[in-house]
Amino acid sequence: SSKTEEVDEVLWLRAESFSLVFSICFLASRLVDHYQIKELRFRLLPFGKLAYLDLIWAGHAMSSETFYTWENDAMQMKKESSPLSLRDVIDRHGGEIWYEREKAAHRAFFRFVLPVASPETMAPGELVDDSGARPEYYDFDLFHFSDQNIDLDRPLADLSYTVFDTETTGLEPAAGDEIIQIGAVRIVNGRLLRHEIFDQLVNPERFVRPEGIRIHGITDDMLRGQPNIDVVLPAFHDFCSETVLLAHNAAFDMRFLQLKEARTGVVFSQPVLDTLLLSSVLHPNQDSHQLDSIATRLGIAIDGRHSGLGDACATGEVFLKMLPLLARMGIVTLRQALVASEKTYFARIKY
Repeated sequence: SSKTEEVDEVLWLRAESFSLVFSICFLASRLVDHYQIKELRFRLLPFGKLAYLDLIWAGHAMSSETFYTWENDAMQMKKESSPLSLRDVIDRHGGEIWYEREKAAHRAFFRFVLPVASPETMAPGELVDDSGARPEYYDFDLFHFSDQNIDLDRPLADLSYTVFDTETTGLEPAAGDEIIQIGAVRIVNGRLLRHEIFDQLVNPERFVRPEGIRIHGITDDMLRGQPNIDVVLPAFHDFCSETVLLAHNAAFDMRFLQLKEARTGVVFSQPVLDTLLLSSVLHPNQDSHQLDSIATRLGIAIDGRHSGLGDACATGEVFLKMLPLLARMGIVTLRQALVASEKTYFARIKY
């Protein structure tokens, strides 16, 4: 059970909530498993521009060597796991953690030292800014593909992938928005091959919406004189041949490609994996499955966000970090990943 002691109600922590809560739960589960601790207490105290968040228990003291081991292990509890260690989470918050004993009271505690934020002083959008995010799309069926050349029972780690992302004039493919950039990178033998890339601007033969320019920075001037989709899509199709397609919020990008089938004669018929759906498989209780949120959870820094190639590379890194986590859930083959993704896809459609 857990109880609170002193808690300053007006104290706001500047923290990434998922990784911090996971860290607390990880420590709690270790205390329960190793020392059969029955009750934990929480205390939250201000300390200048920092806050002390204490996780307190009575009884068993532990050695500093044990705590050092816990601090540096990849965190895991029951079926949930993280590639991050407790030390990684603390370092990324610019904080500290230590173990102390209250000898007189026969108690001990872990103290998280974390930066403070007040709602008044936070910059707008500092907590989570999903304003530049695409809506999640469900008007493209990711699970009925015609290409039978790829063995669905091969391990995910053995397959070759084309990780790709499109930038577009706007967010409504059925209302005439067009692709203005395709960026892609290959994964082979479990490695992101940053030198094997496809990166091409596309003349959309229409104007880019101003709200789109604020996100991706691609202007009409930059697109003048670039090849149109009739030239770019067949070249991209060749780049992807005999690989599994991989994208974040893949139905969005696939819908744009599908709408060009009649015009270009190019059909993308291979299996498609979506890191948004795989994130739902791994962390079903998370509110946000935006690429930035997932990268943060998995400890990945994104370079070149909102460029086709930058987002493709980030998606590839996210996917490679997901592979061992999926394997722990028994999801090892492409078929198993597609089945698990389809379940979460329908769950997401329903709400």
